Amino acid sequence: MIKNIHGRTLELLGEAVVSGRYAIGASIPSEPVLGEELGVSRTVVREAVKSLAAKGLIVTGPKVGTRVLPKEKWNWFDPDVITWQARAGLTPEFLRDLQDLRRAVEPAAVRLAAERATEDDIDEIERAYAGMKEAVENGGDYVTFDLRFHNGLLSAARNRMIAQMSKVLNALLRTSFEISTTKPDGPTLSLPLHRAVLDAVIAHDPDVAERAILRLIDGARQDIEDVLGSRRRLPRLSRPPPRLRAS
Repeated sequence: MIKNIHGRTLELLGEAVVSGRYAIGASIPSEPVLGEELGVSRTVVREAVKSLAAKGLIVTGPKVGTRVLPKEKWNWFDPDVITWQARAGLTPEFLRDLQDLRRAVEPAAVRLAAERATEDDIDEIERAYAGMKEAVENGGDYVTFDLRFHNGLLSAARNRMIAQMSKVLNALLRTSFEISTTKPDGPTLSLPLHRAVLDAVIAHDPDVAERAILRLIDGARQDIEDVLGSRRRLPRLSRPPPRLRAS
């Protein structure tokens, strides 16, 4: 129970910082004030504040008090920070940083997956692809299976550090997939591109796998740039992903 209270308090304070409720450089309220506002003890608030400091969001000290640090100091490889930013709203700058990260990481990961994927890895990616295909043909949750497909590729690289990157990339991947599903025939057109990646991994051909994933990534990047250029509202990841309708 205590752990749940701490987790919820950390989440509320983290989202408040990342959303800008507490401005960069500003002091956050004192422990007694926060405790009263959130309905928790000072001890719970103190532990949550320590966690925020460990994530690089705030600094505490006798001379500076408790202040919000510049975004450049935040730990952007912390899944909590990514999640809080995604819930607060996906800015163009945030999305472009994530797109650059994806293009740097995923092709290398897919090369490794093509070299190292086990039968179990391939079975998992096959099941994800089958879920995507089912959603395209009969309606359903395409986005969740698309995420599962790409997370399966990262896992198949058999590298613990790359596997951890999936937690950072999920916000971008889900946004990309949601944007694609809003385009006419977007999922239908992307399905053979996913199949090409999977077939190259099955064939253990790193060069073909890398080229195939780059086609997918560049297509997703263009979709996002089109949305940013049109000034249409970006998806909010606090909501469930949209479901495809049966054709």
